[in-house]
Amino acid sequence: MTILITGGGGYVGSHMVHALADAGEAVVVIDDLSTGFRSALPRSIPLLVGDVGNERLLEEIIESHGVTEIIHFAASIVVPDSMRDPLGYYRNNTMNARALLSVAVRTGVRRFVFSSTAAVYGNPQRVPVAETDPPAPISPYGNSKLMTEIMLKDVAAAHGLKYVILRYFNVAGADPALRTGQSTLGATHLIKTAVETAIGQRPEIEVYGTDYDTPDGTCIRDYIHVVDLAGAHSAALAHLRQGGDSETFNCGYGHGYSVLEVVEAVKRASGSDLAVRLGARRAGDPAAIVADSSRIRALLGWAPRFDNLDTIVSHALGWERRLAGMRKIAGPAA
Repeated sequence: MTILITGGGGYVGSHMVHALADAGEAVVVIDDLSTGFRSALPRSIPLLVGDVGNERLLEEIIESHGVTEIIHFAASIVVPDSMRDPLGYYRNNTMNARALLSVAVRTGVRRFVFSSTAAVYGNPQRVPVAETDPPAPISPYGNSKLMTEIMLKDVAAAHGLKYVILRYFNVAGADPALRTGQSTLGATHLIKTAVETAIGQRPEIEVYGTDYDTPDGTCIRDYIHVVDLAGAHSAALAHLRQGGDSETFNCGYGHGYSVLEVVEAVKRASGSDLAVRLGARRAGDPAAIVADSSRIRALLGWAPRFDNLDTIVSHALGWERRLAGMRKIAGPAA
């Protein structure tokens, strides 16, 4: 059995590739490297550089590598960007997923794990939010992922494909061994930008909105360590291999932290006093979103290892310092 990882050179995808390689699984990666990196992958893992929307290339990869399972990460993921470029998000997230599913059906792939998002919930009616709560996206990003979820369910019903949909909450941290981490230049994730500010890579961190109906007025999010998220994918794949039914699961810890609480955690970890600028709200940002993760814990036996904000921040900071050192050695072009 070979697992095809789309977007395997990216942040979450590369952690998944390392986890699978560590477990001795056969893996092949497709990534266009627009936001991913070959250096994030183990040297032993084959990488095909290309577009996930290219059905001919996908078919060649699946047939030549004997692919029997797909884990689909490749996507555009920045909510504000999706507000500015909705068509780009529907092309890259929804249309490319349609192409991938079409090839999966033609080539007989029967197990599919999909990287979705808590953005499908929009501003949830209750917190924590459960998988049974109605989706109501407030951004093209959330819509593009929800469309793919619907498409996947329809394809599964028509063609016998089994799937697990994993709805990510806010992913952060890095591989504790510092083999990979969040490397994208200009990334917008809060913990990433905060640790960049702490080590002098950014002059300040901007807080988007201080007038939300939350205890300190800033947004609240459920932060999940990227290694625990990779573990959720491994558990999902094991579930499907054991003949489990198609399922949808939240991936979060079940408790949240405000933006200002995260900033304080980065200050503690770094020993630096970050420059913070208080700004206006961003379009598409819900006030608070926290996962009800009881289903994935109960049904898949998922047990996170790094459910601690200080640990998450410490690993992110360690990676950022290593990344800064690598870029310094490589020179300005890096």
